[in-house]
Amino acid sequence: MKKLATMIAALAIGSSVQAAQVPAAKQELVNRVLQLWHPETIGESMLQQPVGDAVQQARVVLQGRAVPEKRDAAMKDILSDARQFMDENRPAAHASAQKVVGTTVAPMLAERFTEDELRQIIAILESPVKKKFEAMVPELQKKLGEGVAADTRATMDPKLKELQERIGMRLRSAVTP
Repeated sequence: MKKLATMIAALAIGSSVQAAQVPAAKQELVNRVLQLWHPETIGESMLQQPVGDAVQQARVVLQGRAVPEKRDAAMKDILSDARQFMDENRPAAHASAQKVVGTTVAPMLAERFTEDELRQIIAILESPVKKKFEAMVPELQKKLGEGVAADTRATMDPKLKELQERIGMRLRSAVTP
């Protein structure tokens, strides 16, 4: 991760137009914001979204159309293919994110924020309270999800079952000769 942050900083500094216009002290602050923010993860997230959607669609299609043994074997292979795809393509997504960060994001930060504002962003990103809150987010989401599910289960479950049945009928009619 440290190597990646250093590469991002180097790309940010390496922008020839940017380096000529931004004072070194300000560029260092921009680089620190980028190191703390981890924008390279955005490229991976953009890659994960369609892969996750494809896996979910496969799961739905297989649910009512394959016997459990074949369904489970197919899902195991699909998940393996998805992992392999992510492993093979993650480096390209990271490289692209690094390139775009250096040529567009870093200059935007330098242009739109003062040195004092960049210091404030750094303070926020380094804040122990922020880190504590972020560590707690999964638990908060889980509790919220459980609460919403409990609160709406009686009315939503029958409606969801009906929707699943309608979708199943549409799929069956679409694949039946």
